[in-house]
Amino acid sequence: MSRIAVVPGSFDPVTLGHLDVIERASAIFDEVHVVVVHNPAKEAMLPIARRVSLIEQAVADRALPTSILVTSWSVGLLVDYCTDVGASVLVKGVRSQVDVAYETPMAIVNRNLANVETIFMLPDPAHAHVSSSLVRQVSALGGDVAPYVPRAVAEYLDTVDRD
Repeated sequence: MSRIAVVPGSFDPVTLGHLDVIERASAIFDEVHVVVVHNPAKEAMLPIARRVSLIEQAVADRALPTSILVTSWSVGLLVDYCTDVGASVLVKGVRSQVDVAYETPMAIVNRNLANVETIFMLPDPAHAHVSSSLVRQVSALGGDVAPYVPRAVAEYLDTVDRD
C-alpha cells in the first residue's frame, strides 16, 4: 500500500522553507501531493495556475523526486481531495507557536471529518523566519527576494510590474 501525503498551502509565492518541507516529506512518503489551495482570508498576489507552475519549476530545478505531484484544489474541503487520492496524512510546515495554534483546530477537524492525520514539520532554521507574506511585501517594495525563494520565483517577481 502506497503512503500518500498532501502538503497544502496557498504558496503565494512558494518559498525555500516550503520547498524544504516538501523535500523532507518526499523522503518519508511514497507520494507527495503539493496542493495549492485558495485561502479566502487572503488576497492573492499570484493566480493559482502561476503558483502551480512556479512550484513545478522549483521542484524540477532542485531535481526533487518524481513522486511529487503539484496540483490545485478550490472546490470543497481539503480532506475531500485527500479522500479522492487516498492520502491519509497532511504535512504542514510550522514556523512558530502562532502557526501551531492556528493549525491545531484544523488538524483536529480534518481528523474528525475524514480520519486524515496532520503532521507538523519544522522548517530548516535558515528559513524559519520567512513567510510568503514577507516575500510579497519585500517584492512589492522593490527588495531582493532571491535569498528566500526558488530561482524561478525570484525571476518571475523581477518581471512583475510593481506599480
